[in-house]
Amino acid sequence: MHRDDILISLRERILAFATSRVSRDLAEDLTQEVLVVLQEKYARVTELTELVPLAFQVLRFKMLDAHRKSLRRGEYHQKSVDELPLANPGDDPATLLDQKQRVERLLAAVAQLGERCRDLFRWKLEGNSFPEIQRLMQQPSINTIYTWDLRCRKQLLSLMGGTWE
Repeated sequence: MHRDDILISLRERILAFATSRVSRDLAEDLTQEVLVVLQEKYARVTELTELVPLAFQVLRFKMLDAHRKSLRRGEYHQKSVDELPLANPGDDPATLLDQKQRVERLLAAVAQLGERCRDLFRWKLEGNSFPEIQRLMQQPSINTIYTWDLRCRKQLLSLMGGTWE
């Protein structure tokens, strides 16, 4: 039997063995790699009794190498894209309703505050620092601003029912 004929029949056996262990695509790739190794490195081996065990030994090494590479890349335990959940387009309706109610309570409580507290909160929300707020309120002491801030936050918390939630 000619060496090319032997390799053709050997290819079918290698592919069948590899397919029983890995996916069809990977099995075909591994089979091709084994045949390339046999052709390039072991061209002197022509006997079927020597070529079959050699081919399967090379295949086992190639399969182990593919397995290690897959583990290293994190592909081994990778989930299919079809199994992953769809992206959440937004919050669920209960969360949105809860958030809306908290905002309404906060706005109602702020409306009950005095003008000084409302101005202080507005300037803080605009990003002004305490020294800047001190200048805007024309106060000689920054400690006065800190005290007003504390009192306004306590009053707002009380108007919110004692909790921010």
